[in-house]
Amino acid sequence: MSAVERLHLDDGGTVILKTAVDPFTAEARILEHAARHKVPVPEVLAATVTDNRLMMLLEDLGEPPEQDPPVDAGAHAATLVHACPPLSGLPLMDAPALAALPRQALATLTSLQEAGRWDGTEDVAHLLERLSETSERRAAGTDTPPFGMCHSEFHPTSLHTGPAGTRVLDWARAFTGPGLLDLASWRDTPLPLDIGAIAGMIEAYIAAGGTRDAGSRRGGVPAEVWAGGWHRVWICDWYLQQCQRWMPDPGRDEATQRTVRRHLAEAVECLT
Repeated sequence: MSAVERLHLDDGGTVILKTAVDPFTAEARILEHAARHKVPVPEVLAATVTDNRLMMLLEDLGEPPEQDPPVDAGAHAATLVHACPPLSGLPLMDAPALAALPRQALATLTSLQEAGRWDGTEDVAHLLERLSETSERRAAGTDTPPFGMCHSEFHPTSLHTGPAGTRVLDWARAFTGPGLLDLASWRDTPLPLDIGAIAGMIEAYIAAGGTRDAGSRRGGVPAEVWAGGWHRVWICDWYLQQCQRWMPDPGRDEATQRTVRRHLAEAVECLT
């Protein structure tokens, strides 16, 4: 759905070519908006969207560092992202939208089953039903700061540190919503949920100048539990959407099912 290449120019210079298809075609506009609001991002040299395909040329930041950036660097970058005003036209993840995620994911799962896929996943449906029973109560506090511009793919690999400093990459899925989802996503999603690591990231975020409200309880649970649980629900809804619409490859279903089962079980521990 997206690809990145380094182009070598006749004059010896280089630029980065990034291409993407729907729903990732707004990234150039997002990068330009972030840059206007002093968020350190790669410079967009040129961009066009044709037939629902984005093509953009970006400044070449060089090879990525060999080691992941430390938590405090990620926390500082997150404060800059969340200080950026929301961009009109991006998806909104407010409390009603968050509370609707389990039912939305369940509807997608049902569609997959009706299409002859995802057989034997009644346990996945049960987990989503359990989450839907408490979703409205647990979604309370969604708009507690930080709430606004969210990166959504906020992983260590989304920070590039080089001679020109640190730049925040990969904004294709940016949205307006609770910044705690960014903080929860810092630790790689394939790893088991680590509530302690999320709590540490929230503490580092506050120490880096982020709002102290980031550590406030919401939905009746601690901030780190709320963030970890809802991040797992949010990412599972995306995985199911990918299976149905964006990457409808039945050959990948079994691997995705294993991931969804684990993430939903972790979400149930946090939110029910």
